[in-house]
Amino acid sequence: MSGHSGYHARTAFGRVINTIEETLIAVLLGLMTLVTFVNVVLRYGFNTSLIWGLEVTLILFAWLVLFGISYGFKVTAHLGVDALTNVFPPAGRRVLALIAAACCIVYALLLLKGAWDYWAPFAALQPTEGRWFPTGFTEGVRDRAFYVTDQVPMLGMFRWLEDAINYGEEYEKLPRVIPYTILPVGAALILFRIIEATVDLFLGRRDSLIASHEAEDAVEEAAARAKEA
Repeated sequence: MSGHSGYHARTAFGRVINTIEETLIAVLLGLMTLVTFVNVVLRYGFNTSLIWGLEVTLILFAWLVLFGISYGFKVTAHLGVDALTNVFPPAGRRVLALIAAACCIVYALLLLKGAWDYWAPFAALQPTEGRWFPTGFTEGVRDRAFYVTDQVPMLGMFRWLEDAINYGEEYEKLPRVIPYTILPVGAALILFRIIEATVDLFLGRRDSLIASHEAEDAVEEAAARAKEA
């Protein structure tokens, strides 16, 4: 049941999230390739470059990584070691998988809290109180909405942020709140995918959170092809 072929969104909300997720991953990968290609052509063909190209590529890569984490949970693509759990009978493996899933949910919740607390000041919002779990919102934390990227130019579509969070001050570069938005969004998506996978584990729709025996499957597939040849 592992692998991307086994995933099917079972609700309208799941289908919407799935479409957005896969579209964004494709767009991010395409933009990274395009910006890098253009920079190479400009550098070697015209002895110039996009001064913001490297920073944009790094931002896109960070977004791609965080979306990729949640996508990996969705398609059961994360690697893991199952040498110990395979010693147990199927019922024992299922219990251990559910325990692992519960640990992942706790970790994802902590990750979401940390992501929000880091991002919130850049959006002129307040981080949460509580060291481990949110117990409210902290008051009086100085916002960091005035922080901008190093080289990425300001886009007109985000000018509304100047009045919304920067007290009417004009941004010369793209504010960091934009690229940092992936932190709470990515963490929330990871939590959603882990909960979804845990429900599937509980209902018996899948048997693991990790990709198992892919190396053995690849060897068997190669051997089968060799015999056919």
